Amino acid sequence: MSDPKEQPENSAEDPKAQADSAANDAVQEPVQEEASPEADDTSNSEETASALAAEASEQVADDSEETADEAAEEEVDYSGLSAADMVSTFDQLLKSGKVSTIKAKVDALKQAFNAQFQEAFEKQKEAFVAEGGNIVDFHFSTPEKKAFSTLLFNYKEKLNNHYKNLKKDLQANLDKRLELIEELKGLLAVDENINSTYKHFKDIQERWREAGPIQRDKYNTVWNTYHHHVENFYDFLHLNREFRDMDFKHNLDQKLKIITRAEELAQDADVSKAFRELQMLHKVWKEELGPVAKQYRDEVWEKFSAATKVIHDKRMNAQQEMEKSFETNYLQKQEVINSIKEATSQVKPTHQGWQQAIKKVQDLRNLFFEIGKVPRSKNQEIWDAFKASTRDFNKHKNDFYKNQKKQQYTNLEKKLELIATAEKYKDAEDFEEATPIMKRIQTEWKQIGHVPRKDSDRIWSEFKAACNHYFDRMHAQRNAANKEEVEAFEKKKAMLDTLTGFKASKDVDKDLESIKSLLDNWKNAGRVPFNKKNIESKFQKALDQAFDSLNMDKVDAEMIKYDAKLESLKAHNDPRKLTNERIYVSKKIDEVIQEINQLENNLGFFQNSDASNPLFKEVQDNIERHKETLEVWRAKMSKLKALN
Repeated sequence: MSDPKEQPENSAEDPKAQADSAANDAVQEPVQEEASPEADDTSNSEETASALAAEASEQVADDSEETADEAAEEEVDYSGLSAADMVSTFDQLLKSGKVSTIKAKVDALKQAFNAQFQEAFEKQKEAFVAEGGNIVDFHFSTPEKKAFSTLLFNYKEKLNNHYKNLKKDLQANLDKRLELIEELKGLLAVDENINSTYKHFKDIQERWREAGPIQRDKYNTVWNTYHHHVENFYDFLHLNREFRDMDFKHNLDQKLKIITRAEELAQDADVSKAFRELQMLHKVWKEELGPVAKQYRDEVWEKFSAATKVIHDKRMNAQQEMEKSFETNYLQKQEVINSIKEATSQVKPTHQGWQQAIKKVQDLRNLFFEIGKVPRSKNQEIWDAFKASTRDFNKHKNDFYKNQKKQQYTNLEKKLELIATAEKYKDAEDFEEATPIMKRIQTEWKQIGHVPRKDSDRIWSEFKAACNHYFDRMHAQRNAANKEEVEAFEKKKAMLDTLTGFKASKDVDKDLESIKSLLDNWKNAGRVPFNKKNIESKFQKALDQAFDSLNMDKVDAEMIKYDAKLESLKAHNDPRKLTNERIYVSKKIDEVIQEINQLENNLGFFQNSDASNPLFKEVQDNIERHKETLEVWRAKMSKLKALN
């Protein structure tokens, strides 16, 4: 944003500088009286008038500073607008606003637009160079840039024309006033009826009031010259006391009315309004009314000066009170700036974190403009600090999203690799190999993160299509296999019912043959649905009960049951279960060996004992049983190894 108090340097080559100079030179009608025009040389009213003139100059300065403060408070931030919206806003300003009053807004628009365009320019340049382009050949523009440049040219042209016309108007008004002075001087030499001369004088006064502002450096000289010839004319009227007294009476009546109104304004609670109206009263006093009779001059002037001083003192007191509140506003705005800095330093480096920070800073910006004015001496300081804090926030925000953009392109490359993998395996026939891979790349896809928006939908569609194609094929095959599994389950359910109702006969060989036949049929029945796998454990339990009911060698029975268990493990088609079984059998072998070693060590306590000793005999029997158990476990291990 532009500096609200910035003043251009005057330069003969710069038409804008000439224009500003002309604007500064323009003087409106005076706001306070510099000296009592009707005071004679011996009157002390000149001292009072000089003091009042000093007060008047201070008041004028105060008003100009207030205007500057208001301009600072009305600064607008356009950085949140799009380039197209900035162009539209600029166009509306040129159409609806006075070209001499929109400088601050135009400067703010220009700064915001250039910052946004420069950011886009740098991004395009980086992409151009990244794609192998030569930076010398790089060129970038936008329709908005061209439109904004055209509007800026039109603005400068309109502003220059405005100030050229203003300068011409000031000179024309000066020439008009000088002509009126010459016409006034000529009244003393004209040979005509005094009534006609007096009317002519009044006409000159009216045209003088309507003549308009002139250059500041010419004003005092022209006014003093005019006033000198007005007094000469009144001296001329001295020859005709009737006209002079009539004019003196009219002026006295009007000035008494002004004094009455000024005294009323001195009691008005609205000090600003009273001061503005007082300025108009001074203008009328000086510009529109002539002198009064000599005996009233000091009295009326002193009354008017006294009322003016009361209003001026009240205004000064009000301004001092306002300055106190301005100091509070200054401290509050400092807190807002510190909060913006804190939001910049503490923002979480995520998209959500930055979105929250952007909302918070926008609220702080709104609060900054709502707080109100600060002391004039600190206005520029606080404004610069505010701009610096928001500029720093925006820089960090832009850097984050610039890095996010780079990361998104990296993510794009990773996801394209996953798409290539999905395309490779989507028609695979080995579902046992391909399914874990397809599931893994789906998990990786979710973990990678965002890609550029323009590529997001396209690559997701490609990846989803390849994955769906694969899993649709896999599920179709499984559905076909499920029919066979359901049939196998029904067969095994019938076998389980048969085995559960088994009762041993006296012919062990025949019973054993029946159980073995049932086992063979169980093996050949095939796999059952996954959610029906518990039928295998039920069959093993029923098998244990059936063998227990047979009067046969336990080792043989155990190995027949173990064969059935191995078949069940194989049916699960889970290598981990076979591995776990092998670990379990190996562990049991080690435990039995350790137990045998411990029992054999215990025999050492019975070296002098008789073989008929019950304890000695018990230990020997335990050793034999453990050796038989060891042989069973070793046989099981052999069968496990044979499977591999």
